[in-house]
Amino acid sequence: MSISPFEERYKTEMNSVMDDWARIQKWMVVEVALAKAHASLGNIPKDAPAKIEAAATRVKKERVDEIESQIHHDLMAMVNALTEQAGDAGKYVHLGATSYDIEDTATALVFMEAIELLDKDFAGLAAVLRTLALDHKSLVCIGRTHGQHAVPTTYGMKFALYYQELARARERLNESKKRIAVGKMSGAVGTMATFGKDGPKIQKLVMKELSLDAAKVTNQVIQRDRHAEVLSDLALCAAMMEKVAKELRNLQRTEIAEVYESFASKQVGSSTMPHKRNPHKSERVCSIARLVRANVMTALENIPLEHERDLTNSANERAIFAESFIATDFMALELTKILSGLKFYEDNIKRNLELTHGLIMAERLMIKLTEKGMGRQEAHEVVRTLSQEAFEGKKHLKTIVLERKLLDKSEAEAIFDYSTYIGSAVKIVEDAVKD
Repeated sequence: MSISPFEERYKTEMNSVMDDWARIQKWMVVEVALAKAHASLGNIPKDAPAKIEAAATRVKKERVDEIESQIHHDLMAMVNALTEQAGDAGKYVHLGATSYDIEDTATALVFMEAIELLDKDFAGLAAVLRTLALDHKSLVCIGRTHGQHAVPTTYGMKFALYYQELARARERLNESKKRIAVGKMSGAVGTMATFGKDGPKIQKLVMKELSLDAAKVTNQVIQRDRHAEVLSDLALCAAMMEKVAKELRNLQRTEIAEVYESFASKQVGSSTMPHKRNPHKSERVCSIARLVRANVMTALENIPLEHERDLTNSANERAIFAESFIATDFMALELTKILSGLKFYEDNIKRNLELTHGLIMAERLMIKLTEKGMGRQEAHEVVRTLSQEAFEGKKHLKTIVLERKLLDKSEAEAIFDYSTYIGSAVKIVEDAVKD
């Protein structure tokens, strides 16, 4: 029976990176690397690492689970299962290590693999955003600030903005790899006492084998600021995707209706209102983003462990690490699908541009009046007063301008042509997605 929606409903390829068996397999990879380090220093027979590595391929999750049910220690359950399969080399498994030498080093390997997979899926999202930006770079629409009509912009500007924000999110996440790609082989409180004088050499050899950096100093664990940074970066990614989904939701409001999610022929929007076309996919993205953000608080609280460590981080990390990566990956894939099927209703886009009867061109009118010799502040006050008059009287601003003879007819027609008031939008879009 599935308890978490991330086991089935929101499952992605990320599940295979983050599940329990993948974690146990990474533990065994670290155990093999430790055996190789011991062998290279002459601490154990030269053939022991190969035997342990071969044994790792024979370990079954069912056996690890069975042992854990008896001893109540998941890492030692793996150690015992691996020892069983390794024959005479089994006595060298886990030599000198403490549990979190293995677990935290393996967690770094899991995080690295997860970040690589997530970035691949982000690349797909970026490609869709780039295409939308270029395809709609000249599609003029109303810009909105404070929920009110502002001045014209283009749909290409919207998507170029998201494209650049996603690029920064990916950059942050990839930068975090140099701080999370760190392992330890330093024992119970970080002193390497069980390894004797070979401690620094063993740690260096293990990390070289695993392509990780060696932590310069630890206690019993790798310090949790590293993990909190990654989860914070995931939360920034999630917030960026929520930003896109929220805009799409608002643009699908009945009163706006400029874009819509694709809607299948047999899709049901409501159990009681047959006409509904709810933006539920975009709403789902927004909902899951809250969960990713919430997990950051737990990750931050895991940083101040007591003394050389306590176990208060362990149980919640079984949830927040996998949950945050899978949730963020699902959001990326879901948003990619939403955007790929997005439908534009250009008649509604044009209708909304004309909704305020020319008021959205007030800024342009003000600039034109200054060009004709009026002071900037005076022009602002004149246009502000005329705009209020147009709004209250439900008249087109251009009509009032012509009545007051502030501009001749040809000038007024040019000023109130919103399609020509998008500044450098097309070039901005092209430059923003050039990379």
